[in-house]
Amino acid sequence: MSDAAAIRRQLKIKSGSVKRLLKEHNMYRKEAEELKLKVEKLVATGGDEWDIKNGDKMMEESNKMVKDTEQRLGVVAQELRDLVVRLKRDPKFADDEELIKAEDALEEANT
Repeated sequence: MSDAAAIRRQLKIKSGSVKRLLKEHNMYRKEAEELKLKVEKLVATGGDEWDIKNGDKMMEESNKMVKDTEQRLGVVAQELRDLVVRLKRDPKFADDEELIKAEDALEEANT
């Protein structure tokens, strides 16, 4: 495998990781918000104590996963950003499709 092929493979892998972690992060954030509303509703309507405690536990787990995925996304995005910056200086990769996809993935992660 040539060096360029290995680099393209790394771009593809890291871009996929950024997209996957972004999707996970958004999913956990949405889940945490939904659970928060559910617990607030249970408290307001005088729901069962077990349901409230269980909802709090689930919300806490979701919040932990939000922080975890945010941290992992930051690490992978930084690795990809470093690789993209390095490759932008290399004329061989000027119009490379994987480089463009990697830049799109980074842009998506920054929004």
